[in-house]
Amino acid sequence: MSTSQIHTGGCQCGALRFRVTGPLGTASICHCRMCQKAFGGFFGALVGVPKGALEWTRGGAPARFRSSNHVSRGFCPACGTPLTYEEPDGSVALAIGAFDHPETIPPTIQYGVEAKLGFVDALADLPARSTLEDLEAAAFLDSIVSHQHPDRDTDSWPPEEWAGDAWSRAGPSSND
Repeated sequence: MSTSQIHTGGCQCGALRFRVTGPLGTASICHCRMCQKAFGGFFGALVGVPKGALEWTRGGAPARFRSSNHVSRGFCPACGTPLTYEEPDGSVALAIGAFDHPETIPPTIQYGVEAKLGFVDALADLPARSTLEDLEAAAFLDSIVSHQHPDRDTDSWPPEEWAGDAWSRAGPSSND
């Protein structure tokens, strides 16, 4: 559980931003098949947020998909970033990866382990290399210009210099 009193984050494109005031709840990993599908990954990483502590600071509330008779999942309608897990009683958990500083929110428990993919525990044993060590992809990697929102609040997004860019036409407006 993180003890910092202000936590910020948002989606990949910057259309939705949030602020949580106060301590966060339990941070967890869920291996259930619904979380795997909702996050598009091997598991979902979530942290509980006290009722009334969550404020959407840009773009309003996320779009929602009712993934079961009890749970809704919030996501950015512009870029699809998974953001929330919402229960009928108003309880909300936020995707840890959507926080500006996810490294400060280590999971403390795993749920849904009956659906854990068999290779997940062995991931740390795989050969590893940094992005810059991938010599075959170096030219491609050097050409990348990130349109991802930075890990901090901004006055507006996207930057004006991106006007006319394909991302700007397809993505969110720069309204705060």
